[in-house]
Amino acid sequence: MSLLEIDNIFKNFGGLSAIEDLSFSVKRGEICGVIGPNGAGKTTLFNLITGVYHLDRGNIIFDKKGLNGLKPHKIAEMGISRTFQKIRLFKNLTVAKNVHSGQHCRTHAEILRAILRGKKFRDEEKRIEEKTSEFLKFFNLQDKKEEIAKNLSYGEQRLLEIARAMALDPSLILLDEPSSGLNPKETIELMDRIQVINQRGVTILLIEHHMEVIMGITQHLIVLNFGKKIFDGSPEDCRKDPEVIKAYLGEDFARC
Repeated sequence: MSLLEIDNIFKNFGGLSAIEDLSFSVKRGEICGVIGPNGAGKTTLFNLITGVYHLDRGNIIFDKKGLNGLKPHKIAEMGISRTFQKIRLFKNLTVAKNVHSGQHCRTHAEILRAILRGKKFRDEEKRIEEKTSEFLKFFNLQDKKEEIAKNLSYGEQRLLEIARAMALDPSLILLDEPSSGLNPKETIELMDRIQVINQRGVTILLIEHHMEVIMGITQHLIVLNFGKKIFDGSPEDCRKDPEVIKAYLGEDFARC
């Protein structure tokens, strides 16, 4: 059963096609990878799904509901969260406060309740703290919760951004180059965590240049080139596809 459907979408910038006639679907519960050369339209795709950009044509359907024209915060409320190719944390806030911010769509306390600090407000505050501790523990950041985010290592900032995205309690999470800048040990640990997140019932759409990651954890691959889909299938078939080899993987990778 599909959770996300991309239906004949188009996006142009100044007459240049960033995405052209793109269609594919992501099944509920799978890890789907999106790969392709620089400029292939991968991040543009994420920006279209999350409402940062608006479609010129076509439809994006999430959990049987259309996303066309919705604001990013409304799409987040529906259960889609994301990370970014260039880390976007609240760098002057603590680690814990960054994860708190990921839960804003799931809070309901009114201003008056917050001022009076009534029982409902205190209960919600407790729930936020418990969830924050859960996610920080999962990403081994619990001991850093009072650290200012900008003082973390690059790898820790990457993990914090994923923790913040998970705090939204999403059905679908979009990960844009999550292993970028990580060392081999951090990359292996990240792969393990992504698989555990998926096992918890979260569907994952993943942009990644690191082929060991993409081939190691995905069940489904989409390959883009100049905004067009050139492959849609399994990682095993992808590495043998002549058009993918020519456009992106290269002969050396195909022989591995």
